[in-house]
Amino acid sequence: MMPRISSTATLIALCLTLAACGDKAKPQAEEPAKKVDPNVVIAPEALRERVKIGTVGVAPFSDVLRVPGLIDFDRQRMARIGAPVTGRITDISANLGQSVKPGDVLARLHSTELGSAQLAYLKARAQAELQQNNQTRARQLFAADVIGKAELQRRENESAVAAAESRAAAEQLKVLGMSSSAIARMAQSGEISSYAPVASTLNGSVVELKVSPGQVVQPADALFTVADLSHVWAVAEVPEQQADMVAVGQTVDIEVPALGNLKLSGKLIYVGQIVDPATRTVHVRTAIDNKDGRLKPAMLATMLIASRPTEQLVIPAAAVVRFENVDLVYVETQPGHFRATKVKLGQSNNDTLVVASGLKAGDRIAVDGAFHLNNQRTGIAQE
Repeated sequence: MMPRISSTATLIALCLTLAACGDKAKPQAEEPAKKVDPNVVIAPEALRERVKIGTVGVAPFSDVLRVPGLIDFDRQRMARIGAPVTGRITDISANLGQSVKPGDVLARLHSTELGSAQLAYLKARAQAELQQNNQTRARQLFAADVIGKAELQRRENESAVAAAESRAAAEQLKVLGMSSSAIARMAQSGEISSYAPVASTLNGSVVELKVSPGQVVQPADALFTVADLSHVWAVAEVPEQQADMVAVGQTVDIEVPALGNLKLSGKLIYVGQIVDPATRTVHVRTAIDNKDGRLKPAMLATMLIASRPTEQLVIPAAAVVRFENVDLVYVETQPGHFRATKVKLGQSNNDTLVVASGLKAGDRIAVDGAFHLNNQRTGIAQE
């Protein structure tokens, strides 16, 4: 009987020992983890050296308006040339693209109206010479007491009227396209020519030709367009809501897509005084040197107009990090400590951004190295 009791006691002792060991092995309750703000970054010493701090401030800011436009003729260096008189085109001597100068003949026409006007001039001139001779004789007779004062005055009046009619006939020929030298030659020779030239009035190139041989033309018809393409205009339409932001003399950049987005600079030479009621825009233009001839009228262009500067809260573009469709700026709360701050941005110009909300003047921010701070923050958040 004694051995069985001893075995039972041994078993009980073993159970008590195992229970005690189990109590010792039971882990103690863990302390709650400290909550970490995911928007705060404590920059390590190595990272602080890569971060440049700047102060948010107010500065003059010029907004850049991007408005569509095109290249156009310089209208002050352009002429639409028509026939000086009604007639029929007999020959054309100018071609598209041809360079011309003032006086160069572009075409010729035959006009019965011109012939009639020349005949009227010759008659008026002959009558004026006759009356001038009569007046001279009358003065001689009056001096010899052969005629009275009244007769002399009548001859003088007739001579004055005839001279006026001759001058009027000459002016009519000038209106019909004849030069003073051509009129003088015709008066000398007495020959009438019903053929009239259509001549250029400026230096440039023939850019438009709207006539063919045998065509009957009127003085109101534009037969040729001659333009000096060494200077052109860039024109655009500014929406009326932004019209107050532009003025004559402002700097303008012009981008021309057809020339690889070639960028040219100039100044506004004209800002319209009225709003187009159809498009609700204001017309603006600038002049561009085009001696190399690369710019061609009707080319599409984009006009970038720097508006009048206004005081705005601005920051450098490098201070902004775009993360998950949100613009962030890292504000220094104490040395080495930064908070990711959501900002709303306005216009941009030359790597400078306008801050609409989220910051205030005097805030110290990371103006360089913000990207590294954002990587540090997102890395902490992922852990």
